[in-house]
Amino acid sequence: MDDSDSLDWSNFVWDEDDAYNYTYNYTDFLSFPGTSPCRPESLDINKYAVVAIYALVFLLSLLGNSLVMLVVLYNRVSRSVTDIYLLNLALADLLFAFTLPFWAAYKTTGWIFGTIMCRVVSLLKEVNFYSGILLLACISVDRYLAIVHATRTLTQKRHWVKFICLGIWTLSLILSLPIFIFRKTVYPPDSGPVCYEDMGANTTKWRMVMRILPQTFGFLLPLLVMLFCYGFTLSTLFQAHMGQKHRAMRVIFAVVLVFLLCWLPYNLVLMADTLMRLRIIEETCERRNDIGRALDATEILGFLHSCLNPLIYAFIGQKFRHGLLRIMATHGLISKEFLAKEGKPSFVGSSSGNTSTTI
Repeated sequence: MDDSDSLDWSNFVWDEDDAYNYTYNYTDFLSFPGTSPCRPESLDINKYAVVAIYALVFLLSLLGNSLVMLVVLYNRVSRSVTDIYLLNLALADLLFAFTLPFWAAYKTTGWIFGTIMCRVVSLLKEVNFYSGILLLACISVDRYLAIVHATRTLTQKRHWVKFICLGIWTLSLILSLPIFIFRKTVYPPDSGPVCYEDMGANTTKWRMVMRILPQTFGFLLPLLVMLFCYGFTLSTLFQAHMGQKHRAMRVIFAVVLVFLLCWLPYNLVLMADTLMRLRIIEETCERRNDIGRALDATEILGFLHSCLNPLIYAFIGQKFRHGLLRIMATHGLISKEFLAKEGKPSFVGSSSGNTSTTI
């Protein structure tokens, strides 16, 4: 007896294009009470083009985030609190990168990897997202304390950062647990297998709970913390004309901006979908198809994020470039004369001493 035997497929609305959009939950498969099934529309996105994008992101993410972790771990003496957060951010992106081949195969063949891998791969994707925004929120608090309040109480004690990062990973796992528990491989009629949440008769209701709580605690609240902290941090930097410190903050601001550009569109569309399913906004077939297309496109943008941070460090972060060149010179990949020619970048640290941005 396969996993699909426990599901009542007679009420399901199937869309082969949405079948591959695992976070959108395949238009929930369910027709809502009092509505008739919508005629699915093609999302007009070539699945092989998407597979090519995923393959490129996988390679760039694997290479880039491995180099970031290498540089941060190698530079023990000059490693800052912010660097430890960015190290964990690179680890999260690296773990997610390993799931991309599975999502790429899913685009072309359906979910052929079984329930265990369905749960594990989905869990890694969720943990990547939540740990990413929570780590960025912690960086914003660290910068806020260091620059606005010029305090060393929390920011200078590195051993606290380890516990904070451990707490972030734990919270990310907790927020992702429902996906891990309820995901399974199911076999809808006349279609390939899919990786889908099955919560019995109350699937639709519980999916709303699973969507609203993580969006609130795993996205909206950390986003508000970042907006508050960086708002005051920027104001302080400009008012005090701290040019050197402002330049040292460029990498952090770029990382936060890229994260928001990649994930905010997806979460806004997901929020619109949630409001529609809660009947707060009117549901129509046209709107369901529009949201489906938007989710499919913005999800690709979110996946792209995992390879972008190393590019930011490479193009903006002087110390990252110098640290990488120093490792290459140590192992004879480049000449020490070339390293000396590049010169060591000089950053003026923040008021918290050991918390300056060294990436």
